Amino acid sequence: MPVIDVLDSTMYYEETGSGTPFVFLHGNPSSSHLWRKVLPGIGGPAHLLAPDLIGMGRSGKPGVPYRFADHARYLDAWFERLGLEDVVLVGHDWGGALAFDWAARHPGRVRGVAFFETIVRPMSWSELGDGPRSRAETVRGPKGESLVLDQNFLIETAFTGGVLTPLSQEDMEPYRAPYPTRESRRPLLEWARSLPLDGEPADVAGRVERYDEWLAGSDDVPKLLLTFDSSPTLLIGKEMADWCAETIAGLEIEHCGPAGHHAPEDRPEAIATAINAWAKRHGLGPGE
Repeated sequence: MPVIDVLDSTMYYEETGSGTPFVFLHGNPSSSHLWRKVLPGIGGPAHLLAPDLIGMGRSGKPGVPYRFADHARYLDAWFERLGLEDVVLVGHDWGGALAFDWAARHPGRVRGVAFFETIVRPMSWSELGDGPRSRAETVRGPKGESLVLDQNFLIETAFTGGVLTPLSQEDMEPYRAPYPTRESRRPLLEWARSLPLDGEPADVAGRVERYDEWLAGSDDVPKLLLTFDSSPTLLIGKEMADWCAETIAGLEIEHCGPAGHHAPEDRPEAIATAINAWAKRHGLGPGE
């Protein structure tokens, strides 16, 4: 699979097919490996691309702070290097936030956005359930560095507790492999501390507020929210889905059954089927 020079580093991406570009963006603490069971189910004609975000997966690990703006800058450069236009974006977790951010800043280049389990608006601490609140407090507190950097806490728990069916050791290995050292895990810690809660961190909250304006006003761009149930780790439950239905222009919602936060591990076929049907309805490529 291709690796290309991007700014002062490199970015790896999975690529297959031809036609309308569909870009699949992963979140934390995953990589393009997340999409391995989804991509084969996406119909043609479509040019499927799934990059590893900078500092993650098999992409390079430059000496940057790994703030939201850093990820957006490298992702922008990746889009430019590949000359991608008329793109359909599919985003999970922080990949969804980066998809919204890119779309808001490049509105003429986006044909559609599908998303799930992502950051659709700034939140407050009071909105988090007991488990997620405790986890966020721990990661953002003084114990966070030791947990994430020394014990690889995020990788070890994401695909056991953040899914309904824990992964085998074999399937876990591609997620673990990019992070053999303390310093290599710093991008994971930065992402985990970036969820905008009560306006902090301010730079991320500002980004989210700006792309919310685009989400509410872009009637001409079809959007698809995939929802799930049966897991306490879900980021988009009924209340958040209702907010999306009331706020986001051009939105359709498709329920895809039981899954944890890292839903492509639990429901890859349902995700691919929903994206195919939505894309066909709007003439976006797959299934036309």
